Amino acid sequence: MGVANAVSGRMRNESDPIADLARDLRLNAAAFIVTIYGDVVVPRGGVLWTGTLIDLCARVGINESLVRTAVSRLVAARQLQGERIGRRSYYRLDASARAAFDQAAGLLYGHDVPARGWQVIHAPELSPEEGRRQRLGHMGGSVFIRPDRGQAAPSGALTLHAVDPDDPAGLAQFWDLSALQAGYEEIIERFAPLERSISARTLSDADAVMARLLLVHAYRHVLLRDPRLPQAALPPGWSGHDARDLFRRLYLRLTPAAERHIAARCEGEEGALPAQTVASRDRLLEPTI
Repeated sequence: MGVANAVSGRMRNESDPIADLARDLRLNAAAFIVTIYGDVVVPRGGVLWTGTLIDLCARVGINESLVRTAVSRLVAARQLQGERIGRRSYYRLDASARAAFDQAAGLLYGHDVPARGWQVIHAPELSPEEGRRQRLGHMGGSVFIRPDRGQAAPSGALTLHAVDPDDPAGLAQFWDLSALQAGYEEIIERFAPLERSISARTLSDADAVMARLLLVHAYRHVLLRDPRLPQAALPPGWSGHDARDLFRRLYLRLTPAAERHIAARCEGEEGALPAQTVASRDRLLEPTI
């Protein structure tokens, strides 16, 4: 059976948890490539052979043509940088894209920084849409709010510090938390069955690395829109904590098999990528607060 037919058959097999997840997530090729670099490649030197990238994407139904088109667009957008060694092409994350994923990595793999009160921000140059993109709550006019974790003020803004009010739950009204709640519930529904697959040892090493990539991809999409309100400000039944716990459990349990596949099948400019590095091990440390 050819590669294309094997992939097609795999994606039609409804008993295959990886195929099911990939189909449900409706992956964007460029965004998934950035996830591959952020989770697998950056902690292992930052450079990946195009052939490895094509192979990883094929496992979730993204064909070679889509990969090459997405890579070209990422290069044009200055998110990837390419180089040739002999007849092979290699790519690394551009500095700006790496900085963005490094910030995301702190949220994905590190412990949460507790908020110390609130920032009330007067930002005449900031639109409500851009404020939402920066996870700010819109209080009206040019005034925004967010938990104070020591973030720098938006450009041209005045920031004041406020202590917790008597009823912090009232502050949740300045964000649309319903979409985030739905996102976290979907992550739990889609990925919780993987725990059974791991316990039953039905996932191959190749499946483990793809399951971990899909987990990071889906969880990052929701987490980076979450203002991470303190517990007292969250609505009852908030699913973000359960989603976080599931993400950590699955990431830790999938990693041994995923690392075996990375070392066996993934190549950078100096040959096979290492199973582990100091940077990748740091992501496995249990957080302490």
